[in-house]
Amino acid sequence: MKMPLDIQRIIISRTDSIGDVILTLPMCAWLKSQFPACTLIFLGKAYTKPVVDCYPAVDEFVDWQEIESLPSAAKVARLAELNADAIVHVFPVKEIASLAKKAKIPMRIGTSHRGFHLLTCNHRVNFTRKHSNLHEAQLNFELLRPLGLNDIPSLKDVKEYGSLFKPVSVDLPQEVNALVNDSSKTVILHPKSQGSALEWPLERYMVLASFLANEGTTVLFTGTQNEGDQFRAFIPSHERIVDLTGKLSLSEFIVLISKVGALVACSTGPLHIAGVCGTRAVGLYSPRKPIHPGRWQPIGKHINILVYNEDCPQCKKGKKCLCVQDISVEQVVAALTSPAK
Repeated sequence: MKMPLDIQRIIISRTDSIGDVILTLPMCAWLKSQFPACTLIFLGKAYTKPVVDCYPAVDEFVDWQEIESLPSAAKVARLAELNADAIVHVFPVKEIASLAKKAKIPMRIGTSHRGFHLLTCNHRVNFTRKHSNLHEAQLNFELLRPLGLNDIPSLKDVKEYGSLFKPVSVDLPQEVNALVNDSSKTVILHPKSQGSALEWPLERYMVLASFLANEGTTVLFTGTQNEGDQFRAFIPSHERIVDLTGKLSLSEFIVLISKVGALVACSTGPLHIAGVCGTRAVGLYSPRKPIHPGRWQPIGKHINILVYNEDCPQCKKGKKCLCVQDISVEQVVAALTSPAK
């Protein structure tokens, strides 16, 4: 395939959260497979850099927050300095789209469903996410059609692209590393999602933790310091249950996830990290579109997805429903031991 317009440097713009970034990375692998000589630049928020650094298809990372803090003229100059031939607005941001045009990036690709792209993008792809049956990672590929993509990859192929994710080697704190000597008997419970998903009740995580610990499994609770403040007082006192909230950098957390036997969480970033690390990922989901697992489950080879009722009448009507809270502890225990899909 010949690179359109002799494009050599491509910016992938995705300035939102960890899970969304992970589901964007397979696009980068496809671009590298088609155009090995091209340089891929990932424009994202600084806190997601440790995730992008684990993906060899990306050549450079640029911190959007560093650009955002600059005066207007300097923002344009900074983007122009990247000498990009194309930018793909995977996560539409009006200011970035405007800056890309002012920086005279020749090929500017975005969805036609954003009004500001009418004035800022010269390649607008018409597709819808909300009502699609495709996975989010597949939907991202729609934006590569102006770069020569003819067919959306299968979910199997997307998972293969995701498997290129390799945690950057960092040393875990000695006391943390000692907890994963027997990875098959170590499970991470990540109860919160910073509001990005419907969550399983905290009390059920605590019951699950007690059950697993009594069965000889080491249980690690993870999350930010603020998230830990919300549930730390409820963590059962047990020699096999450890509170790691707020104690790890993201780079360390990625390595830890790659070393444990399983991770349990709702639809949030650490669940997606587990998926691409090859760690068993047990995801707790609502079946309601557009937040259902068909669109948002992690990509990986060891995935177990739980919903309370796939035919939930409220969810089928698209109405707000908390049926995810009715998933039982017994179902999660079974998912931790049954073959992954």
